[in-house]
Formats: sequence, structure tokens, C-alpha cells
Amino acid sequence: MVSPPRTAAIVLAAGSGSRTGAMRPKQYRPLAGRPVAAHSILALRGHPAVDIVLLVVAPGMADEARAMLGDEAADVLIVEGGASRRQSVANALEALASAETPPARVLIHDSARPVLPAGVIDRLLSALATGAAGAMPVLPVADTLVRAEGDEAGAVIDRAVLRRVQTPQAFDFEVVLAAHRGWSGELEPTDDAQMVRATGSAVRLVEGDTRLDKITWPGDHERMERELMAIMTARTGLGFDVHRLVAGAPLWLCGVEIPHSHGLSGHSDADVAIHALVDAILGALAEGDIGSHFPPSDPQWRGARSGQFLAFAAERVRARGGIIDHVDVTIICEAPKIGPHRDAMRSALARIMDIPESRVSVKATTTERLGLTGRGEGIAAQTLASLRLPEEPAFPAP
Repeated sequence: MVSPPRTAAIVLAAGSGSRTGAMRPKQYRPLAGRPVAAHSILALRGHPAVDIVLLVVAPGMADEARAMLGDEAADVLIVEGGASRRQSVANALEALASAETPPARVLIHDSARPVLPAGVIDRLLSALATGAAGAMPVLPVADTLVRAEGDEAGAVIDRAVLRRVQTPQAFDFEVVLAAHRGWSGELEPTDDAQMVRATGSAVRLVEGDTRLDKITWPGDHERMERELMAIMTARTGLGFDVHRLVAGAPLWLCGVEIPHSHGLSGHSDADVAIHALVDAILGALAEGDIGSHFPPSDPQWRGARSGQFLAFAAERVRARGGIIDHVDVTIICEAPKIGPHRDAMRSALARIMDIPESRVSVKATTTERLGLTGRGEGIAAQTLASLRLPEEPAFPAP
């Protein structure tokens, strides 16, 4: 059996992203729960035909980029780019060329196109499989086009022969490497297909996708955020926990130490509100409960601050490409009074989950002196977490 050609993918994220008007480079701004560049990385890493992914970052940005992308870049090779797009691609190609086994094919993609359908990758690689030196996704032009003559309309341009060019573009590795090494054009090329065509090699056109729109101008990011959010699925999780009160122990609730004669008993710091909230978030993710991730039988969690459990749960949401929309915490006790500490509690929970404080509700109630909380024997908490996750297929892939 003949092994399939080894395929590499290059994701370009070395630009300043200044045209969007944002303070942070657009490739690292959060988009539907994860950095813009992470969307492309995950799409390429998850494609069965892609063997290795390279991320090209600005010079000196390698450590910062890896920190911002976190687990999304765990298996990604990071290469520093150059002063131009052409030089950034060249650096990545040379890194691949120096590998023990260089790839046979390479995909080159702009990270500012975060929505990358697998079908586009399939069509590009199919074109290479039929012998094309390169392939690029394109879309027809729908609007009437005219030449601008100052502030007046000039001649109409025949849109029937025009196409909008997208990325990723796919190439035979040796062909595109030679095109970069031999480039001598006076003007900087706007894409790699231009350089390959300059060598005399043909580049095949394949059907693109409207979802591959590029984040370029002010407002593009917000528009794409709305579009992605519209196809996310709402999830809700419910959490409940109760801990016994004991004399002399510190009392932690919602990440805040509360002055009181009694504290809660538990293996960790026994923050009953956070424990219930962790269960709510994990429940919305269908990923078990707090005990399955942090078993009380494990001595490493003895006396641990519960905030780290909540940070873990929030990170699990981000790892799935999701967003915490809102959490609601109800503390059930006769004493202490929760009202004076409510603002500090909301602030602490928001900080731990890295979400706006406006998405956090904390309130309290009593059981009218009924039951263990009414008798002052313990404190209970009930929580609700509302999330949004990327839509999953109705049936698992075969």
C-alpha cells in the first residue's frame, strides 16, 4: 500500500492587523471563545490529511503567541516571520525544507480567515492529486465592478472573468519552495499563487466558501462574532453542594474569606458555592463532576483553594471553543449575612473565570430555620451555568 503524501499547513499570523482598528493584533483577539488564529489551527490540525501545522508569528512573539493560544498550539511548530508576508512564508517553507522528511504538499493560510471548512481543504488536495502544481479557492464576483476615475464611475469591468481569491492555497512543496527562492519581482506579491504562476506553473481554481471571509476592516470582527455565535448551541448545567459548619475554621464562600465564628468542613477549603458552580459548568459540558476531576481521596487537594477548580472548569469551556454566558449562585444559610460581601464575591468569581462581572449573579436565601441549614449546621449552595458551545453534528462521524 502506498502511503499518502505528507502534507504540511502554514498559518500566517505575523501581521500587525492594524486595518481592523483594534489595539491587539486581530489574529489574537478572542472570537467565539478562542483567539482568531486558533480557529484555523484547529481546523487544520483536525483534518485527517494534514500531518503538521506551522504557525508563523512576528519576530520576538513566539513565547507570547504560545501563551495566548495555550492548548490550541500544543502540537504546533512556531516559526518567526519576516518584514513582509513573502518573507514570513519563506521562513516557514525553509523550516519545512530543513526537516528530516520535508512534506510533499503544503497549504498556506491566512489566520484572519478563521472559519475554514474541511470541504475546501478536500477540494484543494484533490486538485494536487490530479497533478496540479498549485490550487486556490475562489468565488465569483456578484457585484457590478467599475473603474474609479477620481470620485466618478468609469468603465464597467466584466465580472464574468473575475474571481475573489481566498486561502488556504495548496502547492506541491518543491514548486512553491523554488518559487520563493527564485522570486525577483519588483513588487511584493499578495499571495503565493502569484509567485508560482510567475515560474510558469499553472494554478488550478477550486470552489471556495463564503464562510472563508477575511477579517480586515473595522466591524469585520464583530460581524463574524455574531455569525459564529448564531450557530453555537446553548447548554445549561445545575450544581448543588452542602458542607457542614465547624467552629474555628475559616469560612470561604465564592472565593472570599468571610469573618465568622464557624467555617466549612471539607477536603479542600470547602468553598461550597464554588464547588456547586464547578459542578454546574462541568454538567453543562457533560464532563462529569468536581469529584471526578479532583477526587477528595487525592491528598494533593487537601486544603486546596477552590478557585483553581473553578479556573479549570472555565478553561474546559474555552478549550471546547465555548463561552460562559452567565452564572447564578444561590447561597442557602441562616448566617452569616451574604449581602455585605456580594460585590466582592461577584468580583472574585468573575476574575477566576475571566468573564465580565455583569455575567455573574450571587444571592442568598434561608430555609426559614428548617433543616440542617436552618439549624446552622451547614451551608448549601445551588448554582446554574449557561454556556454556548460550537454546534456539534447530530450524529457522530463514521
